Order: sequence, then C-alpha cells, then structure tokens
Amino acid sequence: GFKPYVASSVQITNARSVFIEIELEETAVEIEGVVITASPFRRSEESPVSLQRIGIAEIEKNPGGNRDISRVIQSLPGVASTPAYRNDVIVRGGGPSENTFYLDGVEIPNINHFATQGASGGSVGIINADFIREANFYSGAFPASKGNSLSSVLDFRQIDGNSERMKYKAAIGASDLALTLDGPLTDNTTFIFSARRSYLQLLFSVIGLPFLPTYNDFQFKTRTRIDEHNEITVLGIGAIDQFSLNTGLKNPTPSQRYILNYVPVNTQWTYTTGIVYKHFREKSFDTWVLSRNMLNNRQTKFPENDETQEKILDYLSQESENKFRYEHDRRLNNGSKLNIGGGIEYSRYTNQTHRAFFSNGALTPIDYESELNLFGWSLFGQYSKTFFNEKLNASVGLRADANSYSSSMGNLLNQLSPRLSASYELNNDFWVNFNVGRYYQQPPYTMLGYALSNGTLVNKSNSLKYIQSDHIVAGFEWLPNIKSRVTLEGFYKLYNIYPFSVTDSISIASKGADYGTFGDEEVTSSAKGRSYGMELLYRSRDVFGFNTIVAYTMVWSDSENANPTISGNWVPTAWDNRHIITLTATRSFKKNWDFGFKWRFVGGAPYTPWDLQTSELISAWDTQGRGYLDYNRFNTLRVGSFHQLDIRIDKMFYLSKWTLNLYADVQNVYGFAGEQPDNIIVRLDENGNKMINPNDASRYLLDIIPGTGGGTILPSVGIILEF
Repeated sequence: GFKPYVASSVQITNARSVFIEIELEETAVEIEGVVITASPFRRSEESPVSLQRIGIAEIEKNPGGNRDISRVIQSLPGVASTPAYRNDVIVRGGGPSENTFYLDGVEIPNINHFATQGASGGSVGIINADFIREANFYSGAFPASKGNSLSSVLDFRQIDGNSERMKYKAAIGASDLALTLDGPLTDNTTFIFSARRSYLQLLFSVIGLPFLPTYNDFQFKTRTRIDEHNEITVLGIGAIDQFSLNTGLKNPTPSQRYILNYVPVNTQWTYTTGIVYKHFREKSFDTWVLSRNMLNNRQTKFPENDETQEKILDYLSQESENKFRYEHDRRLNNGSKLNIGGGIEYSRYTNQTHRAFFSNGALTPIDYESELNLFGWSLFGQYSKTFFNEKLNASVGLRADANSYSSSMGNLLNQLSPRLSASYELNNDFWVNFNVGRYYQQPPYTMLGYALSNGTLVNKSNSLKYIQSDHIVAGFEWLPNIKSRVTLEGFYKLYNIYPFSVTDSISIASKGADYGTFGDEEVTSSAKGRSYGMELLYRSRDVFGFNTIVAYTMVWSDSENANPTISGNWVPTAWDNRHIITLTATRSFKKNWDFGFKWRFVGGAPYTPWDLQTSELISAWDTQGRGYLDYNRFNTLRVGSFHQLDIRIDKMFYLSKWTLNLYADVQNVYGFAGEQPDNIIVRLDENGNKMINPNDASRYLLDIIPGTGGGTILPSVGIILEF
C-alpha cells in the first residue's frame, strides 16, 4: 500500500484540464480493517523540522506578494522582510548570500531581477508563478543532497504542460505583462513557456522617480515520458535587465539627488538551462541532472552623471557554471530509505574592474582584471529508518564538497558535513523533533576572483576557506485537527571561518542587501558569528473559513567583535530584528470572490551612522558620490520597528471556454512610514553648485536627509485571462 497524500491546494479553472503528479510513499499495513484520514501537512523523514511547503494558491493570491515567491515566503517563520522594497531572503538571522535555490532539481544561482552579484537579493522575482506547483522551503535540516547553503534551501516543483490541447494565459500585473502557453508537443511530450516584459520604466518616468528599470524574462519546461520507467525534463529560465537613471528630472528633491549621485547604470543578463533524466525501478529510481547557468553584469558610473568626465566605476563581470549531479534513491526491504550521489562542476569567472576608491585618507583606485577557472566535486549520502512501529524516525546524512581553488578547499575532509535528524511520535497528533548538522558554503565568485592589478588573487593569498555554520534545532509539532498545525522550534546557528573585511574591519555577514556587488573586496577567513532564537507557527485551512498562517519569530544575530573601539564581545548584524510577526489570511466567498490580508511586524534593525569627517572631504565624496560609514560605530544605532498591512481582492469569471481573474492589491494600506537611517548629501547654493566649507576648502558642506520610509500606499490592479 501507500501512505495517504492530501495536496495543500490545486488550481482548477474551466479553461483547462488539470494534470498533477503525486509522489506516494510505500507503507505496509497488516490489520483487518482501517479508516485512514489524511492531513494536508506532510512530514519529511530527512527534515522533520524547519520545512514548510507552499502551495500554488498561497502564491497566486498572496496579499502584497504580487505573485512573487520571494515575498510570499515572508509569511513563514524565521523569514525577515525589509521596508526597502527588495527581495532579499533573510532567514534566521543569516545574510542574503546564504541561500540556495532549485527548480525541478536544477540549481539556479539567482531568482531575482537586478540581482546583487554574490548574494541572492534583487527587486523583482524572475520565476513566473504560473509554473509553480509547490515550493519546499528549508530553513534548516537540509537534506544531504542539497549543498552550498548556510541559511535556507528553496526547492521549486513546476507543473507540466497540458497533455490534451494548447492553452493560453495572459496577465497584466502591477509591474509587467506576461504570456504563458502550454500544451502537447507529441503524444508523450508536453511543454509550457512564458515571456514577461515590465513597464516600470514608463511608469516610473511618469511619476518622476530617479531610476528607470526595465526587465524581460522567459521560462520554459518540456517533459517527455519515454515509457513507464524513463522520463526526461528540459527546462530553462533567463532574464535581461536594464537599469538607467532619470537624469532629466527638473528640480530633483534631495532624496532624488542622493539616488542619482551614487547609483550606477546597470545592465544584466542571466540564464539557467538544465536536463533532468529519471529512471524508475520497482523500489528505486536514479536521477541525472546536467545544467549550465551564466550571469553577465555591467555597471558604469560617471561623476554627477556627466559622461564627459572619467568614470568612477567601470565594472564588467561574468560567471558561468556547468554542473552534473547523480542521485540514487532506494527503498530497502526493511522499510528504510537511502539516498546517495555525487556531483562535479566546472566554473569560469572573469572580472574587469576600474573603481575610484578612497581609504585611509587617500585616493587609491582599484584596477584589475582576473580570470578564474574552477573545478568542484561533491559526494553525499543519507539513510532514514523508522523504529518502534514507526514511532521513531531517524535520518543520518553526510556530505563533502571541494574545489580546485586551493589545497585547503580541495580536500573533501575539510568540508565534511554530517547531519542527524530524529522525530518521535508521542501520540497520533504530537511529535518531538530534533536536528543537528554542519553545513559549508563556497564563498561567492566575486570574492574568489578579487585580484591585484597584476592579477594575483588576493583572497587566495589570504587562505580563503569555505564558510562553516553549525545548526542545532529542536521543537515539537502538534496537529490539533485535520486542518490545523502548530509548531514550536528553537534554533542555534554558530558561524565559523566567515569572511572578514580587511578594509572595514567587520564581518561581511551584514553586507549583501544593497544593489551592485557583494564580496569583491579583500577578506580573511577569520570572522565568527551566531544567531539563535525561536519560532512559533500556527497554520490552519479553516479559521472561520480563512486559510491562515500566523508566525512569530524571536531572533538574535551577532558577529564577534574585532574592533576595540566598540564595547562588548559581540555586535549585532544588520539582520538582528529580534521580533518578527506575520499574519496572513485568505478566503473564498460566494459568487467567486476572494479576499486576503497580510499584516507583518519587523523589529528595528541595527545600522551604522555616517562618518561625517571623512564624508565631508571633497576627494572622498567625489570618489563615490555618497557618504562613508563610520565602522568604529558599527551597528550601534537601531531604526524603529516596521509594520504594514496588505490586502487583495479577486473576482473570478468562469465562462464556457475561458476564465477571467480581476484583482486589486493594496500594499501598506494605512500608510505607515517606516523609519530608515538618515542619508547625507552635499549642500547646493541657489545656482545648483556644490557648497564648499568656507573654513576648510578641502571639505563640502553637507545636509541631512531624514530617513523615513515615506508612508507610501501602493495600490495596483491586475487582469489574468485564461483560455
């Protein structure tokens, strides 16, 4: 027999037939009769803690989510959000560079447009929600087959194309136009394809914003069922992003001038393609994954955006990865489960950088070209078994990663990652869960390839190592009824050999949530850090008819203090929010109406004040067009708490051969103006010229721009037509 399965949600319309694939687990039952009632909350043998599953309905109609998975997961415990309108994935006090993403088993390096190279954040998600069937979000207890992550793994499962006839879906959303089509290619092959283009550049120009972004993306998947034992999936996803500045603004405000003065013009393109072959046997299956991804990132900046002057930034970088992974999954005769495999990859990174740079009171330009060719390899295995009539489930895993960057990184034993999970069922609806593990992540290519003008790799000379994090997670799970779930988890994460910025004398753990690049600087593998706290989750399919998620996270995130001018052994990171609360509820009403709301509260984050003495210097300011942070007072200040209410209303129209969905979404309904750090800008005279300090001709006069979130209410409407 098989264990029962209940899908959390299945999207059905009269415009198309719906085909879903369900993976069932075998079980043995030797009794005369049984009545089985299945719960929609599935459990994992390898990850009994820190795993949340997100269904299509929670993605499609998430209030304030704009069908963007990076915003949808902000409803889950442990995930922080910021009022800066970015899609940084910040999990359990870890930075936005500590996450890994998979699409039908293919690893993808980034899921956002206008990506921060070296991290995971950006402004808008690349993945089209029309493709997603389910997303598995791991904030810990990572399976051994999923490597190169310190804070989270987001594993997407995509739908298949329609096997009967061609179907079409057109959407006009808050920021883009989208077209999706799917159908059969042959008797045993289906496909789904989408293309999207934004109209933000036109919209932002009309309303007078200082930046003008334009993005395009595509996504496709084909699946061929060769026979009942073999199948091949081919998929791809890509984006082209152009970020220009609205230099034609008349009489720009101080806030607009601040953005125009320092933000570079940016052009990016990225893609990932992959082939997944699966061979099924009676009690096992094999998976072969071959993939390639590439990123091209170009940034330029002229002083005052005057192209007649010499550039203060000219940056061109490319990253490419070619990967192969093999996995074997087997159910053994004693009911246990085995997963073993390994992978190899070849990566190439190039960088051409010219950047004006001011440090230690002097202008020291950074000019270098570097090329990095890297081979990597990995081995992994995980064994899971139940005991005491399936009361106790235990899973032990081991993973090892290495690459050719250095002799230290090339030794698999130096990156040995053991992990152990256990879950004990106290009664039919209550479990005690536990996980402990050590995880490693390769530093970003921007860090590996940072070089001197003669091409010497600086951080290789500094003996850069893999980043290490040890996790301990324990908690319980309670199912008060078939439609509800309560979990309480405590976690402790200890970071070791974390990159330490030589220039700023801080751990880079607090960086990565700004546009541009992350990691392209000299570092040493000497920093330590920690994050710890607890999470409480209540999830129900029916609270007065509402599908409800209530999540509370209490988290501390610190780095070891290496600056003698700052008191204490630990200093908070930028992700030390302390308290995070989200309440998300959606409900369907009569006559095909849907309503949902999401309220979130995020405790104030630490920040570093400006170094006014350095920022006033003309030579320093003109180097980067903005101020300099005072790292001797690193994260000694804290902004106020942030909270926001988002709502969404949908109306569905079902006709004979097509379906129309109209929706309205309003973010920040009550116009809360979140506090942000103050900015500084050079004062102008009545003729628009920069004012020099009359008492010191080497310094500008500066003005302070008060840091407020603006309190902007963001309404939007959308149309989705399916036929």
